[in-house]
Amino acid sequence: MRLTFLGTGSAMPTGERFQTGLLLEADDHEPLLVDCGSGVLHALARTDVGYEGVSTILLTHHHLDHVADLLPLLKAKWLAGTTDLTVVGPEGTCDLLDDLLDVHDYMRDRLDLAVEEVGPGTVDVAGYDVEAVETVHSMYCLAYRFSGPDGDLTVSGDTEATEAVADLADGSAVLVHDCSFPDSVDVANHPTPSQLGAELAGRDLGTVYLTHLYPHTDDHHDEMLASLAERYDGPAEFAHDGLVVPVEDAE
Repeated sequence: MRLTFLGTGSAMPTGERFQTGLLLEADDHEPLLVDCGSGVLHALARTDVGYEGVSTILLTHHHLDHVADLLPLLKAKWLAGTTDLTVVGPEGTCDLLDDLLDVHDYMRDRLDLAVEEVGPGTVDVAGYDVEAVETVHSMYCLAYRFSGPDGDLTVSGDTEATEAVADLADGSAVLVHDCSFPDSVDVANHPTPSQLGAELAGRDLGTVYLTHLYPHTDDHHDEMLASLAERYDGPAEFAHDGLVVPVEDAE
C-alpha cells in the first residue's frame, strides 16, 4: 500500500497545510480517500489519482475540518462525469449527507451516491479489511486499521492518547496519529506529545507520523519529537502535505 498525506492541518489554517485528508492506494484495490477537509479537493487534483479516480470516501468523524470538501468533491466528480461515489463513516453519516444535499439541493441525484454507516469492529471498505475502534474526542469518532500485504496502516482520527487506539495500532507498519498541540498547551480531545508517547511506550510500531497540526505547533517540532521520544523510542516524524510513504513492515 501507499499513503499520501493530502492535508495535515487542523481547523485553524496556517497557509501551509490543508485540512485533514489521506489517500490510500493498493495494487489490488481502488484508491480510498480518508476524510475530506478543506483543501483536500485541490490536493487530490495534484495526484495521479485525481478526484475523478476516487469512488470511496471513509470518514473518521463529522467535524468541519474533516468533511468541508465533501460537497465540492461531489460537484467536481459530477462535472467530470465520474458519478459513482460511496461515502462510509460513523453513525450519523447518512444524516450528514442528507443535510448537506438539503442545503445544496441542486446536487441531489447528480451522482450515483451510496452512504454506509460503520461502527467499532471489522468492516470491509472498498475491498480493504478495516478494523475500527472508538476514540476519545468531542464528537463521536473512529480510528481505523487497514490490513495490507506488506504491512498495516493505522489512522487515529481525532482523539486523546488512548490505550484503545494504541492497542489497535500495535504491530502496524505506519501509524498516523493526531498530535495537535505541544506540551505547553493544556488541551482535551487531542494529545500532546508527552501524552501520546506515554500511550505508545512499549508498542511494536514502524514509523509514527504526527498530523492534525494546529498553528501552536509551529517552531516547536523538535521539542515535540524530543518529548515523544522520552517515552516512546520508535521512529517518529511530522507529516506534511504531499508526503508519500509506503506502508511496509521494516525488514
